[in-house]
Amino acid sequence: MDVRTQERIPNVLTIAGIDPSGGAGLLADVKAMSALGVYAAGVPTALTAQNTRGVTGVLGIPADFVGEELEAVFSDLRVDAVKIGMLNDAGVIETVAAALERWRPRWIVLDPVMVAKSGDALLRPEALGAMKTRLLPLAHVATPNLPEAAALLGDARLAADRAGMEETGRRLGGLFGTPWVLVKGGHLGGAASPDCLVGPEGEVRWFEAPRTETKNTHGTGCTLSSAIAALLARTGDVPEAVRLAKDYLTGAVANADRLDAGGGHGPTHHFWALWK
Repeated sequence: MDVRTQERIPNVLTIAGIDPSGGAGLLADVKAMSALGVYAAGVPTALTAQNTRGVTGVLGIPADFVGEELEAVFSDLRVDAVKIGMLNDAGVIETVAAALERWRPRWIVLDPVMVAKSGDALLRPEALGAMKTRLLPLAHVATPNLPEAAALLGDARLAADRAGMEETGRRLGGLFGTPWVLVKGGHLGGAASPDCLVGPEGEVRWFEAPRTETKNTHGTGCTLSSAIAALLARTGDVPEAVRLAKDYLTGAVANADRLDAGGGHGPTHHFWALWK
C-alpha cells in the first residue's frame, strides 16, 4: 500500500502539568492520545512532586516560557485539537488563552483541574476567576466533575443527582458560553458511573458504564478529557467522541489492576486494548 494514500494522522496538543509518576497530567494525556491513534504533543505548565499517594510540591513554569512553548508548537505543527489540564496560576491561564485566540485550533477541550485525586489543591484560588473568564468561553467542550462544577458556579448547594447534573450543565454552558459541557458523575454512588453531556441547544445525553470497584482511579479526569480531544480530532463529532472516550476509560479502569504502579490511588491502564 502506498502510505501517501493513507488517512492523515491527527495532531493533538495537551497543555498540562507533569505528574512524574505517570498516572495523571501530561504523561497520562500522551498515553491516552497515543493509544487512540493520534500524534500527541505536550506543553508542560507546571512540575509537581507527586505519586499515587499525594502531592508534596508544585513548581509553576513561568508564563513567558509557557508562551514560548506554545509558539514553538503552533508555529510548526498543524494542531487539530487541544486538551487543557492543570494550569496552576492566572498568568499561565492568560498566556494559554492568548495563544488559543491567536491560533484558533478547531477543537478545545478544557478539563478544569483543581484538586488531585489525593485531595491536594492544584489550582491557586486567584486563578479560578481567570479560568472562568478566559478559558471557558474559548472551550468547545468542558469536562468538570461535580466538585469542580460547584466551584465554577460558586454554588456548593448543587444537587448531586441526575437532575442536578443536567441543571449544572445548562448553567455552565449558559453562563460561560461553552457549547458542550460534560458533567462527570464519578462522585455519585451506586453501581453505575453516569456522565451527562449538555449541548448547545440544551439537549441532554447520558453516557453510562458499570462502576468498577477499584482504588486505581488516579488520572481518570485527565485520561477522559484527553481521549475526547483525540477522538474529536478523528471524528469531528462531540457526542460520538464522548461515547467512545467513555468506553475507552471504562476499559482503562477495569484493567487497572493489571498494573503494579504505586501503593495509593493507582493509574488507569491506558494501553489496555493494545497490551495483551
